[in-house]
Amino acid sequence: MPEKSLSDRLAHEPCDVLVIGGGPAGSTAAALLAERGRDVVMLEKETHPRFHIGESLLPRNLAIFDRLGVRAAVDAIGVFKPGAEFVLDKAGRSQTFRFADSIDQRFTHSYHVRRDEFDTLLFDTARSRGVRACEGVWVTDIRLGSAGALAEARRADGTALRFAPRFVLDASGRDTFLASRLKLIAADKNNNTAAVFAHFRGVQDRTDDRAGCISIHLVDDGWFWVIPLTDGVMSVGFVGTTRAFKSRDLPLPEFLSTRIAASPSMAARMAEAELCSEVRGAGNYSYRARASWGEGYMMIGDAFGFIDPVFSSGVLLAMSAGEMGADVASLWLDNPARARALAARSERRIRRAMDQLSWLIYRINDPVLREIFMAPRNYLRMRDGVVSVLAGNLNDGMRPNLPLLAFKTIFHICSLARTLGIPVRLSPVEAS
Repeated sequence: MPEKSLSDRLAHEPCDVLVIGGGPAGSTAAALLAERGRDVVMLEKETHPRFHIGESLLPRNLAIFDRLGVRAAVDAIGVFKPGAEFVLDKAGRSQTFRFADSIDQRFTHSYHVRRDEFDTLLFDTARSRGVRACEGVWVTDIRLGSAGALAEARRADGTALRFAPRFVLDASGRDTFLASRLKLIAADKNNNTAAVFAHFRGVQDRTDDRAGCISIHLVDDGWFWVIPLTDGVMSVGFVGTTRAFKSRDLPLPEFLSTRIAASPSMAARMAEAELCSEVRGAGNYSYRARASWGEGYMMIGDAFGFIDPVFSSGVLLAMSAGEMGADVASLWLDNPARARALAARSERRIRRAMDQLSWLIYRINDPVLREIFMAPRNYLRMRDGVVSVLAGNLNDGMRPNLPLLAFKTIFHICSLARTLGIPVRLSPVEAS
């Protein structure tokens, strides 16, 4: 890329770091950088509050909330989440995984949040730390280089803005601003799914020990989420395989209704439900960039990659990447050589976490995995290891990983036995 002239730089407003996108990843990174005294500009194309899915959080989010000083505020707007319930649709069986059974006992609960409120909270937190945060501003073009970048942006009224950051953090979400321009996006062919979702009132709630849990209803060709929100509202969505959506010739509201009616467990819970939002859809669900960073830039959150949300990992991965992105950006301003090594380590950490979740996600429609989920034996603490993954403990060394390895081994043994025609009986056993 050709070096930018001095006149180019003088025509652009300087800053230390430009953050593209003001969602959880961008707001987290911007706030942490501003706390270190960095001059940060954050540009968000939409205006808060705005609707977003990904409303169920994980316990490991709490550590980041504490670091940002927002845990009490999240508690005030959220619904207490003690764990996750998995429902095997046609069999009518369910199994609850409580975060209190996780190997890591530091964080044993989380929250469900309305993302319009939650994202606004994080955006305002970044602004209160001194970030120059702008809403309704699109980044339209960018030129990257070893001496920094030049970014062009535009307000809704057509006003042009120009910035000359020393480092760029791309937190543009599923727009994948830099990855698309650099042609780095690779679709995940192992998990080609789509989703349809909306908010409802009158959905049957859980009132027993499952109260507050996210419900995952495992159905043919996919799964449903049911997430309790404030004011009696439930977020309901269906994530399906290509086969589930291939023959869709109905408008989204009718398609969602048809899928609900075809599921005995969901039809029962939705018998008195009333739609209270627009029905929305999302396609090409999973992807990942071939690299997350380069000279003077790093992609964080969904701008780098997105995986199927069955285990509610989206916000945690985004905010964790925001923390790492802030570390890389701050170090880059002082010592680019050391920052390159940190960026490479950070990318490996994010990839490992996504790979660990993806192993389960790729098999969520496999009958063997579903049966094991419904019969979670705790030999070698493998049940607790699965709970640790569901709680978001994705980079904690070998303690959670060895039990998860036992779980994977049982899965492969059962799969092989079924392939060979050997009967395998999985009966529910209480955790020891």
